[in-house]
Amino acid sequence: MDGYTVTSERVIPSAPEAIFDLVADAARHPEIDGSGTVKKVKSGGGQRLAKGSVFGMSMHQGMTYSMVSTVIEFEDNRRIAWQSRPTGFVGKLVGGRIWRYELEPEPDGGTRVKETWDISQDHQRMFLKRGKLPQTTRANMDKTLARIEELTSGDSQP
Repeated sequence: MDGYTVTSERVIPSAPEAIFDLVADAARHPEIDGSGTVKKVKSGGGQRLAKGSVFGMSMHQGMTYSMVSTVIEFEDNRRIAWQSRPTGFVGKLVGGRIWRYELEPEPDGGTRVKETWDISQDHQRMFLKRGKLPQTTRANMDKTLARIEELTSGDSQP
């Protein structure tokens, strides 16, 4: 963990547009989630995300819970980030982690995709930094990037 962030990178042999279209579709997040915790979109699915978009997810990790996310960074086909919190009053007290995807076209084709888990604004950041959670998160992000590659493999560049 570097400060309050964990990052995973992978060069994917697909166009940035294909990768971004996948990541910018909240309804497809359960398909790409390498952790297995994202179960289904509750709201905000079916439309391409944009800055300010809000979407809800049904989650499961030991118990079922819901998260609501707001897109806070958006540069079409290059960068998207959303900040997630639990729903309701609890969301004002806990949460705030940011999930970010940055896409950079590679000179020889394909796209370098960088996924970042940023807990710098999370109310539980000191707790989240401890133990094996950062390593587990990185391993799950590696799986997410592999899934993105599998799902966009038909959209490769020459």
